[in-house]
Parts: sequence; C-alpha cells; structure tokens
Amino acid sequence: MTTTHTPENPGSPDPVATTDPAAPAPAPSMSALHQTALGGPEVLRLTELPRPAPGPGEILVAVHAAGLNPTDFKHRAVSLFLPPPPLTLGWDVSGTVVEAGYGVTLFQPGDEVFGMLPYPYGAGSHAEYVTGPARAFAAKPAGIDHVQAAALPLAALTAWQALVETADLRAGQRVLIHAAAGGVGHLAVQIAKELGAHVTGTASAPKHDFLRELGADACVDYRSEDFADTDERYDVVLDTLGGETATRSVSVLRPGGALVSLLPGDGDTQAAAEKAQVRAVTLLVEHDRSGMLAIAELVERGRLRPHVSGTFPLAEGARAHTLGETGRTTGKLVITVR
Repeated sequence: MTTTHTPENPGSPDPVATTDPAAPAPAPSMSALHQTALGGPEVLRLTELPRPAPGPGEILVAVHAAGLNPTDFKHRAVSLFLPPPPLTLGWDVSGTVVEAGYGVTLFQPGDEVFGMLPYPYGAGSHAEYVTGPARAFAAKPAGIDHVQAAALPLAALTAWQALVETADLRAGQRVLIHAAAGGVGHLAVQIAKELGAHVTGTASAPKHDFLRELGADACVDYRSEDFADTDERYDVVLDTLGGETATRSVSVLRPGGALVSLLPGDGDTQAAAEKAQVRAVTLLVEHDRSGMLAIAELVERGRLRPHVSGTFPLAEGARAHTLGETGRTTGKLVITVR
C-alpha cells in the first residue's frame, strides 16, 4: 500500500524531494590516516575528514605521496610535541597545488611541489589533501617522481641542517655518520660527499655495499665493531641514535670538532664534550625553503637520490608503521595516495 501526502496525513513523505536553495553546500571531504588514541599501529584508521582550506600564505596540496619517518612512529605512540589525539600525522609531502591562499605568489594551481610541513606542529600529510605555508615548499625536481620526492624533505633537511648549517662541514674534513643506511643517514652520506668530506658510516655488514655505492669511504659494522675503539679522529659526528651513542661519540672527535645529535644524549654528553673541548648540540629540524631549494638543486644535478625500500597505499599505513618500527629499513618508506 502506498502512502500519499494529504492534509489528513501530514507526516507522509513528499513524492518529490526538495532542497533549500539557500542551504550551504556540504563541505568537501577527504580520506586521512587518522587516530583518536595513542598506541601501536592498530590505532591508525582510514577516516573521512573535512578537506582543509588554505589560509593566507598557504597552499592546498593534493597529496600524491607522503614520506614516513621515525618521528611519526613516536608521535603515534606517545604524542611527543603534539597535543593529544585526534590527529593526522605526516610531515613529508609531494603533490600538486590545488589552491593558493591569499598573498601566495610562489605557486599556482597545477604546480608540482614537495616540502616539509612545519615541524612539529604542522603535521597532516598522511591524507588526500593538506595545507601548509607556501614557503615550506619548493618545485618538485623534474627528474624524480612523487614517491622519490616525498622521501626527501624531512630527512634531507635534517642532514642538510646538521652538516651544512650546524657543523659547517667542509672539504677535506672527516665525518662519522651513525645509522648511515637509514632515512637521514643515507642522505647525509651523499650530502657529505658532495661537500668533499671523507665519510665513515656505521651500519650492519650487509648494508656496507649500499653505503659504498652512495660514496662512503669507510664502513663500521656496529654488530661486531666498536666505532669508538679506533685511533681515527673526526671533525664531525652525526648521531641519529642519541643516548649512550651520543656520549661515546665525543671520544672520537678531535678538539674543536662538533657532535650533532638528533636525539638527546644520556645526560653525560655535555660534560664529556666540555672535557674533550668539542661542541655537542641536539638538532630539531625546521621547515626551510632555502634548504628545500638546495636539496632540489642537488637532485637536479644527480648528486642526491633517496632510496625507497617500500611503498604502502594510504589504507595500509598501519602496515607501514609496523615495518618502520623494526628499525631495519634501508632508506625510506613512503605512503602513496594517488
């Protein structure tokens, strides 16, 4: 039996649906790798969220690929610098500009860009769209695809800021890079060689051929060798591990040398550095357009290439986190979006 709309039956449905022409259009949405609680990779869920809009000085980017970094794992589990969930992680991004906010002159819709969202408070690239300051981005080098471009920003900026801007590494100097086959490490090896330095990298023995292909002059197998048990003295140590490694690295520096750590030492690092007459600092990477331009230029000249050991679609981001947390990845993992 069909119900019809009559004055006696006012609650019956209209045979023809109508809409209010004055009602606002529904906001566009997007898929994002989102979490509402801290914890292991299982807290990550593919979720529909409102698509962001660029503010003044910002661009809206359609994400093609987004890099994955150890800081993503840590923020997912314990939040670190970010406020508690809900949140969407990801700082590396490569994609296409969809919209430019008020005052943006560097980019226009259709431009291909790559960059690092402001660290640590600008996370959100593990999604179909993301907004960020226009000056956090540079034009994507034409010689690489979006996956390779997405593997670069945070790790390459970290290596650049550590070696070039903090340690002032110069031609002829000697540098020790810990975890040299990892995300930051393998890019740091290439940057240090481009600067003309003699490079020693620590890594497990199976990764030594990889390091030599990148240009490393010497390799130390951390599983069977003690990097500090040597007469070698370095001008710079790039420590990506922190803790005891940072403190013990002081002993292999020559007076006046520099220890640049990405994680804090074990509490004795500064005292050891003062006694050895070396400088010890902890670096927190910053978004930086001039650094991105320098990285892009190295890529264009074929002097810097990321190694991508695996890609995962956005929907499988939890699997990427699980693999990344093993600490055994060579180079970078990347999440693909479109």
